Amino acid sequence: MDRLTNTVRPYAWGSTTAIPELLGVEPTGEPQAEMWMGAHPGAPSRIDRGTGEQALSDTIAADPEGELGAAAVAKFGPQLPFLLKILAAGAPLSLQVHPDLAQAAEGFADEEARGIPVDAGHRNYKDANHKPELICALTPFDGLCGFRPPLEAADLLSGLDVDSLKPYVDLLHAHPEEAALREVLTAVLTADREEMAATVAEAAAAAERLGGPYAPYAPLAHHYPGDPGVIAAMLLNHVRLQPGEAMYLGAGIPHAYLDGLGVEIMANSDNVLRCGLTPKHVDVPELLKIVRFEPADPNVLRPEGNGEEVYETPIDEFRLSRYDLAPGAAPTGVPAGAPQILLCTAGSPQVGNEKLAPGESVFVPASERVELSGSGTVFRATVVL
Repeated sequence: MDRLTNTVRPYAWGSTTAIPELLGVEPTGEPQAEMWMGAHPGAPSRIDRGTGEQALSDTIAADPEGELGAAAVAKFGPQLPFLLKILAAGAPLSLQVHPDLAQAAEGFADEEARGIPVDAGHRNYKDANHKPELICALTPFDGLCGFRPPLEAADLLSGLDVDSLKPYVDLLHAHPEEAALREVLTAVLTADREEMAATVAEAAAAAERLGGPYAPYAPLAHHYPGDPGVIAAMLLNHVRLQPGEAMYLGAGIPHAYLDGLGVEIMANSDNVLRCGLTPKHVDVPELLKIVRFEPADPNVLRPEGNGEEVYETPIDEFRLSRYDLAPGAAPTGVPAGAPQILLCTAGSPQVGNEKLAPGESVFVPASERVELSGSGTVFRATVVL
């Protein structure tokens, strides 16, 4: 078992206080958006086995079966297939979707064949993997997830009483659901930029005045003035997760995180296609191939089970669960046989012979078995074999 030293990413949308408060340290004044735990090449965790710090990715590469187990290597290859994060949104993240596995492989091969540099700003596919995600709230957490039914979206837009939105309202009433959502999102993202900026300003002012169901959308224009994503966001369900609740985001589901602190886990990929709320590249034709234009209720998850409470998802690259340890309870054994990261988010639990504070984590190789004791909350990230 190895205590992890992790990197905090200072993205502009990050909260300046949430991660420092969790860690019990003074804020720096700069945004602290994500703390990464895993072996992602962008910022791998570091461990020290007595010979100095080294990247967890290098440790795994030196002995994949010893660290990950033969079954995990056979199923996922010689790398840790998930990335665990603490995510602290102080401002809205981009509105985005992720491709499925076949779309990612096809898109990556196409851009490779066309010689587009992998770090180019207009590159869509950084790798050939999909990027399903799960976010679990540590504080009340606001987000957008999946399309509203078109008639519900039409009522929301109509209630703003903005003349330039009326053609979108008519489209949402006039077509079958999938066609309606496709046509409106296409129209919003391809509209004249100056005209759309005026629409966004008027819609945001109305949302701020009306409040209620409009309240989550008013701040978007303050962060992204004139951005078509402000209107696109109104086509989506607003979700507020309470601490302990989670949201699973599969391929093609448009989503955005707005505000709050959470534990996020995802398949190891950087593939993102953006719809708006960003200064970055938006490839509308490629985006429209990936988005699933299906209205659906947000998939809010609550953990299930006794002892180990599991957030059930339909993929194998990651499995997230939670242990709430009560003072004086008997030690709890954690299953072995797969690689795992254990993360403390509250209290001072004992993991094996390591006492963890909030925000601290350990990597447990597949062959090692550990026990949890003491009191606090520990998240377990592993794979499904």
